[in-house]
Amino acid sequence: MPYLGELAALGTAFFWAFTAIFFSKASKRAGAFNVNKVRLLMAVVIYAIVLLILKGSLFHQDLNSSQLFWLGLSGFIGLVLGDLCIFKALVIIGPRLTTLIFSTTPIMTTIIAWVFLGEKLGMLDVLGITVTVAGVSWIVAESRPDIQERLEFSKKHADSGSYQKGVILALGASLGQAIGLVLAKQGMSNAGSEIDPMLASFVRMLIACAIIWLVSAFRGKLKEVTLIFKDKVTFNLTLSGSICGPFLGVWLSLLALNYISTGVAATLNATVPIMVIPIMFILYQEKTSVRALAGALIAVLGVALLFIT
Repeated sequence: MPYLGELAALGTAFFWAFTAIFFSKASKRAGAFNVNKVRLLMAVVIYAIVLLILKGSLFHQDLNSSQLFWLGLSGFIGLVLGDLCIFKALVIIGPRLTTLIFSTTPIMTTIIAWVFLGEKLGMLDVLGITVTVAGVSWIVAESRPDIQERLEFSKKHADSGSYQKGVILALGASLGQAIGLVLAKQGMSNAGSEIDPMLASFVRMLIACAIIWLVSAFRGKLKEVTLIFKDKVTFNLTLSGSICGPFLGVWLSLLALNYISTGVAATLNATVPIMVIPIMFILYQEKTSVRALAGALIAVLGVALLFIT
């Protein structure tokens, strides 16, 4: 299918737009670490059910130790460390500034993929990435985050922190996402035979889930997750975010890596703010400014350049 990789990457951004909304609200109610634990568990269960239905078994391909290592490391850095950073950043400094900082992910990914995987981009690819990142940045930098964007919590809240801490966490999330994508492609394509993206996603999710629950058990924090299961609203937000993000979004992101370069995939994944504009209008009747529309048009131009390369 033509442009399957590009369409999968844009699909990732579409589902991640919903994920940002769901998990931001859930994290404010139950804490970022608790939401991260439960959404990984939910995702593992969803992947297991889908794989059993579609493939007849959880592990329908033989995986060597090298593949397991790279996919596991990718899951730990991207899904445990990176996602925990972004959840906390969303709560501390708000979605607008977090998204702005996170838009540096394609740049980080392109550099890391060039160094680690030897991926080289043509001039049109570089131009497309530059234009897309510029458009996304123009949208999310429209206004500075204010007190309304932040969660009003006490200093005892699990996700309390300073403005500087929030910025550092957002940068950490961006770096974690970049490294996670590069390592995932290494495990899927360069460590043996090519791996089915859904199986690769399941392995990443399973290992990340095991790590984060073991850490939680070691810290004596298992009881805290009961808040999510007792609160119907938080549970539904977490489940909805798990379907959109760790399941559909992550699977599509790995599918994209099978067909296009890591840097281009990361750039298309980062168009989440463009996807958010119509979603927020439909759900909350939030009006879009002329600047946001202009930024969206610039980013779409960049996306178009990536499609014709």
